[in-house]
Amino acid sequence: MSNDDFRAAMSRLASGVVLVTAQEPSLDPDDPHAPVGEDVGMTATAFLSVSLDPPLVMVSVREGSRMDDLLAEQPLWAVSVLSENQRHIAGRFAMKNRISDRLLFEDLPVVRGEASGAPLLGGALATLECRTEQLVTAGDHTLVIGRVLTATTPSADGGPLAYFRGRYRQLG
Repeated sequence: MSNDDFRAAMSRLASGVVLVTAQEPSLDPDDPHAPVGEDVGMTATAFLSVSLDPPLVMVSVREGSRMDDLLAEQPLWAVSVLSENQRHIAGRFAMKNRISDRLLFEDLPVVRGEASGAPLLGGALATLECRTEQLVTAGDHTLVIGRVLTATTPSADGGPLAYFRGRYRQLG
């Protein structure tokens, strides 16, 4: 089986789209006045609920990516479930070889999560804050399993953003 055959088959599986975020740790954790690190974000379509008791979720992160490196040292992170009108945000955070995540967050309505310190996106259908429980190497990805610390449903407007056949789509 070729990579193209596998990719084509998996593109037929519709999935939800989320924005995974985390904040880099302080440059000097012993100094309370040291600046905190940059906010980091990535679009993910491989995100799912793992367990209700305890509440666990999983996200698949490309090995060696900035988010993979960050989550190896920062156990707190967040997820914003994107709505159908947030397609531009999904595209923005899916870009490869970008210069700075700081610029990607610049004009977005975000609040800082109380449990994680990570940015939570305004207008998201749901937000979750998580603490990493386990990292599992799986091929060229890392499966990050996190315990859900908080879960909110701030917005009931619109439907979810979906990913199908290599494109962002709306249901219906």
